[in-house]
Amino acid sequence: MRDRIEYWLVRTVAGALGGMPRSLARLLAEFIAIAFYWAHGRLRRVGMRNLELGLPETSLVERSRILRGVYRNLARQLVEFCRMTRYTRENTRNWIGAEGLEHYLAAKAKGKGVLVVTGHLGAWELSSFYHSLMGYPMGMVIRRLDNRRLDEFVNGIRCLHGNRVLHKDDFARDLLRAMRDGDTVGILMDTNMTPPQGVFVDFFGHAACTASGVARVALKTGAAVLPGFMVWEQAERRYVLHFGPELDFTRSEDHEADILAATQQCAAATESWIRRYPDQWLWIHRRWKTRPAGEAGVY
Repeated sequence: MRDRIEYWLVRTVAGALGGMPRSLARLLAEFIAIAFYWAHGRLRRVGMRNLELGLPETSLVERSRILRGVYRNLARQLVEFCRMTRYTRENTRNWIGAEGLEHYLAAKAKGKGVLVVTGHLGAWELSSFYHSLMGYPMGMVIRRLDNRRLDEFVNGIRCLHGNRVLHKDDFARDLLRAMRDGDTVGILMDTNMTPPQGVFVDFFGHAACTASGVARVALKTGAAVLPGFMVWEQAERRYVLHFGPELDFTRSEDHEADILAATQQCAAATESWIRRYPDQWLWIHRRWKTRPAGEAGVY
């Protein structure tokens, strides 16, 4: 019963926001998001603590401004997700674009597969969807939703134009197969992990347990790895999917050291994009929850 209620509630909200004019839908979604910001004190405290850790040079007022921006960004993404079923390459041409596409095409041309390092920055759901609209469908490593009907509904939208889902609980074999086939897979690498799936690397000046799967697969298969983030460019009033240059992973006799160094590159690339658009990253996630042995928790 609970799953059915959740499912139909989401379908109703998606239908309502998807049917409104974008400007009105955004206004309503932002109103709800800011109300949630003030009502949900725990998430607000997590966000402020993360900003204190990651951007200690900012003032309390500035951190509050950034955090409110995070909620507004989530509202924008909710509206876009609810409208994605009607998007085509033609009707998105004027308000979504890509920069650095040559980096992706060069990586793809090598034929050994492409791993796109991304994160919960900007419009990550729209990012992979637009990638498929451009004619480059990709795989996405996604955690299953507990509500299976809801999971099928959300993934059905994600995969309308050829994308496919690789579930986190069984993705390793599929990921290796995708690289052997020369496919592209996007992986969110900015969430807290636990050993042995994650290794500790520097992220905003603090040790952060970070998924090492990208490094392991890339070093094993020779797949190209490059950052890719879709962000809202306020000055241009449009979303832009940015691709960075391919990361240069080195190989030595010390395989574990190579994995650590490659994972650090991924974390550094992610951090650099977050610093450019701090109010579009998911600061309310407990990114530094897992601590090295003997170190006290930060939350």
